[in-house]
Amino acid sequence: MMLGIVSLVFILSACSNKPITNQSTGIWDGLIVLNFSRAIIWLAHFFGNSYGAGIIMFTIIIRIILMPLMIFQTRSMRKTQEVQPQLKALQKKYSSRDRETMQKLQAEQQKLYSEAGINPMMGCLPAIVQLPIIWALYQAIWRTEILRSGSFLWLQLGHKDPYFILPILAAVATMASSWLTTKSAPETSSMNTMMVFGMPLVVFFTALNVPSSLSLYWTISYVFQVGQTLLIQNPWKINAERAAKEQEKANHDRSIRNAIRKAKKSRRK
Repeated sequence: MMLGIVSLVFILSACSNKPITNQSTGIWDGLIVLNFSRAIIWLAHFFGNSYGAGIIMFTIIIRIILMPLMIFQTRSMRKTQEVQPQLKALQKKYSSRDRETMQKLQAEQQKLYSEAGINPMMGCLPAIVQLPIIWALYQAIWRTEILRSGSFLWLQLGHKDPYFILPILAAVATMASSWLTTKSAPETSSMNTMMVFGMPLVVFFTALNVPSSLSLYWTISYVFQVGQTLLIQNPWKINAERAAKEQEKANHDRSIRNAIRKAKKSRRK
């Protein structure tokens, strides 16, 4: 996802600047970008032709449409977090770097993923889906004159935020979302740390170099994701459930040990 966002800057720089009109044709221009432009303009009419408000509403609608994918990603990530102790145990068991040992490690990891119902590649699907949406949103704003020249609060939607407020807000919202997502992990890892601190930095520096309309999209999108995480994958609830299960297992093990101890005492008698 981080690599994709960085790549997006270079992709956007190579985009066509040909205006989008009702005569635009093709799957990309005539079907996707044109309809993105029409949708934002149509939504803006409900807010006094505020195109910034139109982008906000458009973002919320997109996030609602993507919610099933995001829920799938959230559940997949939670399953992956739960098997981290087993993965570390396998990595310790097969710590040698020779080819045969590494093949055994990969086979054991695949077996563990299969038993847990995890598909690591499918967890990236929502991020992959969002990249063309961001690309299309950029082109809809940049190639539609009325949107490119539109304003919202202190922003010119087709230009960078002159006060860096939106890039900062986008980075803070990203950090909050990443922190909530990783807080439910049973163990901390370097990957979690990279998500919490690396992703916001990438979003911040990328938002400095793209139109404020995209920064607005990212900010609203990650704020929405914070609410979605609290609703679907509340880390405090997950940690409480995990602690209760661990306590239940500890009590069960203690009961077994006590039963064995009593059985041994009765045999001696």
